[in-house]
Amino acid sequence: MSYFTAVLARDGDKWFARNVDLEALESLDDLADALRVHELGEAEPVLAFIEREDAWWAVVRVDGDEDPRIFVSDAAGTAASTFSTLLDVEADEDVVAAAYAGDIDLLADLGTSPDDLQEMCEDELLPMDALAAVAEAGGFAEVLDSLR
Repeated sequence: MSYFTAVLARDGDKWFARNVDLEALESLDDLADALRVHELGEAEPVLAFIEREDAWWAVVRVDGDEDPRIFVSDAAGTAASTFSTLLDVEADEDVVAAAYAGDIDLLADLGTSPDDLQEMCEDELLPMDALAAVAEAGGFAEVLDSLR
């Protein structure tokens, strides 16, 4: 199965693409550390986007030294993937029952409300379309598109 990943870092009003080899990372802590290296301003967000074909998508966000925040569109699909350890999503009863999982508020300050995220998951938007909507709302659609 193929996948797409992108890392974006904000500096003021501008967003910049960054290169992070997610396959080389083993845990969520490793991912958070790799994202923090790319912070451009004090406590400015750094986002990692992961798309797994038409199956699911995820966003990981770090802000300064805060714990990483994650949202996945399909918890069971993520738990069954090679990214389960990296995203710290394990296949347990709660995950199997959940359609999506994680911090549903992680993009609220970037224009995508919890209701918007929930609707994207319930409508089963293709990962590419869901992340394009997130990028459009956050003002970084051009940067994300440049990575495709």
